[in-house]
Amino acid sequence: MRAKILGLVLLMGLSTVLVAQTNENGPAKANRGQKKEMRMNSEQRGPGNGMNLTEAQKDAFKQSMMALQKQLQPLHNLLGEAEAHQKTLVMAEKPDLGAVNKNIEKIGDIKVEIAKIQTKHRLDMRAQLTDEQRLMFDMHKGMNRMDKGANRMGHMQMRRGPGMN
Repeated sequence: MRAKILGLVLLMGLSTVLVAQTNENGPAKANRGQKKEMRMNSEQRGPGNGMNLTEAQKDAFKQSMMALQKQLQPLHNLLGEAEAHQKTLVMAEKPDLGAVNKNIEKIGDIKVEIAKIQTKHRLDMRAQLTDEQRLMFDMHKGMNRMDKGANRMGHMQMRRGPGMN
């Protein structure tokens, strides 16, 4: 009798582990290809696609994007350094709260500067469009936010696991 109970408990335990591994690996791996496909479709919907831009507008946007990237690169580098420094400050044996807070403010200042530059760039690009193009441009921005939000929520759900809201 004991052997049957022990065998049943062992079988239930193994099946639980196998089901957990299948749920963890199976659908997640299957969805990876779909997510990549969705990202590719999202990238193909760039601000120039579907807006009937003139060649002059396309060239202006391309030049503007290159200038934006050149302007933002040093700020992204500073941000990365400040975030790495933040880890060092926080992980210290005796963290200096003043230094931690000062670095948080530095990170915030860099992020604000990046947001200002990006917003100015976006407004400059938007000013070059016709009313119809502007509508498409604005709709694209909204879709991008929704895509990013859905993607972020998916990552949060994967971290917590299914059913753990």
